Amino acid sequence: VLESESNQEHITNKYNKVDLKALNQRYEIIIIEVQYNNELDFLQRILYGASKVIVEHLNEGSPYAETTKVISVNILYFNLGIGNDYVYRGYTTFIGTHDQEQLDLTPAQQKMFKCQHVYNLFPEYYIIQINKFPDITHDPLDEWIYLFKHEEIKEGFQARGLTKAKEVLDILKLSTTERQLYSLHQEQLHYEASMNLSSYATGKEDGVKQGHKIGLIEGEAKGREIGKTEGQAALLKRLLTKKFGPLSPASICKLDTATVEQLETWSEAILDCDSIEQLLR
Repeated sequence: VLESESNQEHITNKYNKVDLKALNQRYEIIIIEVQYNNELDFLQRILYGASKVIVEHLNEGSPYAETTKVISVNILYFNLGIGNDYVYRGYTTFIGTHDQEQLDLTPAQQKMFKCQHVYNLFPEYYIIQINKFPDITHDPLDEWIYLFKHEEIKEGFQARGLTKAKEVLDILKLSTTERQLYSLHQEQLHYEASMNLSSYATGKEDGVKQGHKIGLIEGEAKGREIGKTEGQAALLKRLLTKKFGPLSPASICKLDTATVEQLETWSEAILDCDSIEQLLR
């Protein structure tokens, strides 16, 4: 990831409205924008955005051969133009006005630019219209579009990156208190790792800080309750992870909010259960 709009410190740097800018393995720049509001001149806007990126990444005095290929991906929650499809691709070709022959690169140009066709040199545009997606998935791209439209991932989806996206969605769907507890759990994992690498004195100091964080989130009463059960919960988490694999945010929250009696009951039943859902139900 090269840049995101949230990195821009001044409003004048946000005119391009790029939500994400990344570099792929072919050193092509991919700019991604998610747009909710209808804009009649949006096509000119993405043209400007791609052009701006090209100019920004061509160093002064450099040959034009070093012009960067830009791929513009635009995820829209409104209908743009007339058309029934939900994914459109735009690219530049040169067609003869007399014989309709397509202009292409010479072997020397192909070697210099490391590509086969003229359109490989020019910006490439993708327009994804979420509202027109028919909820039928045929390929990994459709699975991602389904995620953008419904904010959920159906069973059987296998597109690359969806598993991580599902984890993020699960966290976002938690209540405020559950999200705080999950965040506390993540901090606890970092804390335990630091304890293994640090001296006792450093670990003791970090433990005091961790206690303050618990007190701020749940109050003194909740902090005392967590203090009594965190050892039992930590042990059960390790056992469950060893048997069933990584725990979901929902399972972690359930363990973090359980009483000592519940944790003991689950610990005794772990050998008889085939899934974590069966154990924690």
